[in-house]
Amino acid sequence: MSRRISSPAPHDNLLAERDIRARLEGRPFDFRAMSAVSNIYRAGTAVRLHMERTVLADYELSWVAFAVLWILWIWGAQETGHVATEAGITKGTLTGVMKTLGSRKLIRRLPHKDDRRRVSIDLTKKGEKLIGELFPLFNEHERQVTSVLTPGEQDELARILRKVTHSVVESE
Repeated sequence: MSRRISSPAPHDNLLAERDIRARLEGRPFDFRAMSAVSNIYRAGTAVRLHMERTVLADYELSWVAFAVLWILWIWGAQETGHVATEAGITKGTLTGVMKTLGSRKLIRRLPHKDDRRRVSIDLTKKGEKLIGELFPLFNEHERQVTSVLTPGEQDELARILRKVTHSVVESE
């Protein structure tokens, strides 16, 4: 029989963590690690959904489409495999995103000079204009989302998350 989650409010995860601990009590699980990873997931999901429902919705962009535009804005034209890796998506997912962004004339495909199988993508002028207009608004939402943290806590959070990311990447 299913049980009601004790904490439907996304901001109160402690009750959910207590439910999990009670359900799995007596088993040899690392509850600290479980709590850390589940809170990384919850925070990432909450931020992503917030951004998609607010600032990105105004531009009819998904989180992934924004990530692709951001990557191209910061690093310029890139091969599609590199963009997919940087965005944390598959090449297949990138193909769909490229189709959408291409139809909106925000990106363009650049053929490789030596290998027709390889393709790079870059921002169009329209894409540069959009991301240049969007990013200050996006960054304002980043500021709002992290405003509950002191500047020192923001730095520490970034440092800890980089450490976790490095550990995961190194273990693969």
